Amino acid sequence: MVAYVFSFIDRQILSLLIEPIKHDLSLSDTQFGLLQGLAFSLFYATMGIPIASFADRYSRPLTIVLGIAFWSVATMACGLTRSFGQLFVARLGVGAGEAALSPATYSLISDLFPKEKLGRAVGVYSMGPFVGAGIAFLVGGSVIQLAALLPEVRLFGEALAPWHLVFVLVGFPGVLLALVIALTVHEPDAATRYKARREAPSTGQVLAFLWRERAIFGPHLFGFSFMAMSLFALLGWAPAYLIRTFGMTAAQSGLWLGMVALIAGVSGVLASGWFMDWQTERGRRDAPFHTGIVGSVGTIPPMALLPFTSSPGVALALLCVAMFFASTPMPPSTAVMQVVAPPAMRARVSAIFLFLNSFIGLAMGAALVGFLNDRVFASEKAVGSSMAVVVIAAAVLSIVLLLKGRRPYMAFETAAA
Repeated sequence: MVAYVFSFIDRQILSLLIEPIKHDLSLSDTQFGLLQGLAFSLFYATMGIPIASFADRYSRPLTIVLGIAFWSVATMACGLTRSFGQLFVARLGVGAGEAALSPATYSLISDLFPKEKLGRAVGVYSMGPFVGAGIAFLVGGSVIQLAALLPEVRLFGEALAPWHLVFVLVGFPGVLLALVIALTVHEPDAATRYKARREAPSTGQVLAFLWRERAIFGPHLFGFSFMAMSLFALLGWAPAYLIRTFGMTAAQSGLWLGMVALIAGVSGVLASGWFMDWQTERGRRDAPFHTGIVGSVGTIPPMALLPFTSSPGVALALLCVAMFFASTPMPPSTAVMQVVAPPAMRARVSAIFLFLNSFIGLAMGAALVGFLNDRVFASEKAVGSSMAVVVIAAAVLSIVLLLKGRRPYMAFETAAA
């Protein structure tokens, strides 16, 4: 969970730096949306499957350690960039490193907890993004101010801007965390892992399994990915919304959004895990899908009201409610993969899910908001409208898809029982 916190600090700090980066690199909102979404998700998605194959066959802790070290160095490299292209490449590296964490971790968790406790266990791990985003928002503004007060740092004869230094400051602790995890986290059952290594199916067999169970995984993979689009659109563009609509500074927006992420995001993901386990313990066989549907329905009312408020207090309250419900897909989406997939396939099934989650949820969500800002509403103060359109459309698509997956999943659970 601590590693997940660090990953989201490194991932999320970019959104607080939108104004100085746009100014220094002369970027449009569409380009910034690509940095937030596509640049991160391209390698996050495509590297996830081969990395997960390594995790299924060999050491999951080693996979995690190497990933943390790589994304931390790539975050620091963001602080050395001078153009859109250079920053895009550095963000590719951040995504490639972070691709190692969740597939290996999900697989570890499923070996450590029984099914009736899986929701809460995954819920604790899934606190990471919201604690990380909260810290990035809360501390990020202060780090930006601190970086501005530091003596001038020059590289190859050119001065580094404060936003350059921020990337270096937030990336470095991850290198130390990689060392701590290397010394403290080990495989729970080495003998079982050795057997799994010899018997691990090929990636082709994993894809054949997903196709065979497509009635479950089709709605699951796409339904929860559209839920992720709602979440990433909120996390990626809420700072710009508060800064442009209400004239807040980066530090002010970070303070308020940090509290929103920590309170609403953390409570939402824990409530989701508890709610799913509560339903499972009472015999509800479609608990993960039902939990996801409730979350999608809950995001719609606050986002429908957001473009019409002129009060920062009301806007923050609406963002808080939306964040609570948008955080719910993590435990149920993970539970489906770990319950339905055989142990030797779990990391790769998770990686395939994160592949779609990244392109549909992160890349498309962030880019669509930027595109609507630039091309449809054509106003810097219309970020709230752009966010509302993307979040509501994604929520409706998610509801339709998850409703379709309920019966096949119930049939699987009944057969397994």
